[in-house]
Amino acid sequence: MAQFEFKLPDIGEGVVEGEIVKWLVKAGDEIIEDQPLVEVMTDKATVTIPSPRKGKVVKTVGKEGEIARVHGTLVVLEVGGTGPDTASHGQPTERPSSAVPAQAAPSLPASQAGQPAPLQSAHAPKPGADPSQPGAQTQRPGAQAQQRGAQVQQQGAQAQQQAQAEEHDGQNGDGRRVLATPVTRRMARELGVDLSQLQGSGPQGRVMKADLVAHAERPPPQQQQRAPAPPVQASEADEVRPLRGLRKSISKGMVQSHNHVVPFTFVEECDTARLTQLRERVNADLAKRGDPKLSYLPFLTKALLRGFRKYPDLNAVMDEEKQALIVRKEFNIGFGAATESGLTVFVVKDVAHKSIRQLGAEIDRLGKAAREQKLQLPDLQGSTFTVTSLGKDGGLFATPVVKHPEVAILGVHKIKQLPVVENGQIVIGERMNLSCSFDHRVIDGHIGAAFLYEVIRALEAPETLLVE
Repeated sequence: MAQFEFKLPDIGEGVVEGEIVKWLVKAGDEIIEDQPLVEVMTDKATVTIPSPRKGKVVKTVGKEGEIARVHGTLVVLEVGGTGPDTASHGQPTERPSSAVPAQAAPSLPASQAGQPAPLQSAHAPKPGADPSQPGAQTQRPGAQAQQRGAQVQQQGAQAQQQAQAEEHDGQNGDGRRVLATPVTRRMARELGVDLSQLQGSGPQGRVMKADLVAHAERPPPQQQQRAPAPPVQASEADEVRPLRGLRKSISKGMVQSHNHVVPFTFVEECDTARLTQLRERVNADLAKRGDPKLSYLPFLTKALLRGFRKYPDLNAVMDEEKQALIVRKEFNIGFGAATESGLTVFVVKDVAHKSIRQLGAEIDRLGKAAREQKLQLPDLQGSTFTVTSLGKDGGLFATPVVKHPEVAILGVHKIKQLPVVENGQIVIGERMNLSCSFDHRVIDGHIGAAFLYEVIRALEAPETLLVE
């Protein structure tokens, strides 16, 4: 019998690690090909990883709540046959005798997430070598294996030297290297700031230039009034719930927004009488055909396009490292959905090229997938603006939290009938409040207000949205 090391495969662009949410197998289990092994949480997506092989589980690597690295070993299986180990995609790879076996990337406690993954062996041609040349194609397998082994050892030595050099630029209190770009490190040296004393707010805990500026502008410790949070003790009667999975991801996102965004919120009401009447007519026609009804969100999405086309800076994201506003040309709208695990934001892509019916179908599909926890990673990525709505529980107004690195978010509130004054007469009207929060660093108050008024004008003349 042979052992097979199954490594965590690439599960999305830019994803380098994931939290182990739940093991579905244990040591000693006999499993079949494609049987679910483990649930991994990354970027608010819970992904079920299946087994590429049939065999017996020798051991699982990492506990629930710990972090697993992409290309790090997840499960060791005992399989039929002899010889080859496997790579992250389950394909056999030859292990040369001269090469040091690649070490599995260890799972770490979630509190230690964000450190760079260990170097993985790569079957890449030697720099300067042309694999299309006949000599490269006819090279003996043994020589190829030795060459790959030497390359792996050389890459490992280079990585170790680089890590040792970077250690002098800052480590945190427990000896792990501080993540920061060379530009940030140079800036820290110029400002006389010790990187090990900073809490990075960037991706994977990376120290950003904004963190340096905030630290440099912070008053001396004796002038600061904030005291450290006192320790909280739990009694035996208390229930302690560690932040894991989606809730932990939400917490991280909120802290990131708080650290970067300087928010302001603008609230205005919208006359929804004509929109409600139009929607009722459209849904009556759809019901006759047996088609699903439309919510207000597809109409609202089309109205947002009106605002973006006049004020494009609202459909943008902030690059904190370069301190630049990136104005997106595609319109990808995120929608907050309440689930049993917490708030999930799914993304409807390229809304400018979808009809209102297509938008309604996509919102319904993704909303159902969110509630059933079946969203895929692409369904959660790439948003350029976010809408949050509590429906009938929407209240009067709110101060929605901007989803960093976006620069704005729209809160949709409850539609109500209430007395209003029209032409000097008190009549029963229909109104809905809209709360829009903006990143005041890049969006001025009058621009944010003008954007929301543009959206409101489109909603108050909803017939025009049908021809968008």
